[in-house]
Amino acid sequence: MNDMDTDEPACELVQEYTLDAPPDKVWRALVIPELRAQWLAGSEQAEPLVQVPQQALRLRLREAEPPFLESLVDLQISPLVDGGTLLRIVHVLTDVRAQPARQAANDGGFLMYAT
Repeated sequence: MNDMDTDEPACELVQEYTLDAPPDKVWRALVIPELRAQWLAGSEQAEPLVQVPQQALRLRLREAEPPFLESLVDLQISPLVDGGTLLRIVHVLTDVRAQPARQAANDGGFLMYAT
């Protein structure tokens, strides 16, 4: 899954769900846009970027409501011994407007006042 890693982890949310459905049924729900839209309510755009069939899907999402933030979502599925599926969701907020401001490298942390 190295091809799905991001260079700069930002605001990241990781969730895992155990589903009673078999992996092929979960995969179908992820890759068919109409079914995926039911899972991703509130997203205006869900653009597939990377697919590893029956294992992982990376999407670029854009919120449907202001401020229209953009993010990457990795959906990873793994079969369970009981026939179910483990769904792992890694949501990374990539929109630059949501990133913390960086301080200048020459910022010494003190103020100088003219007298």
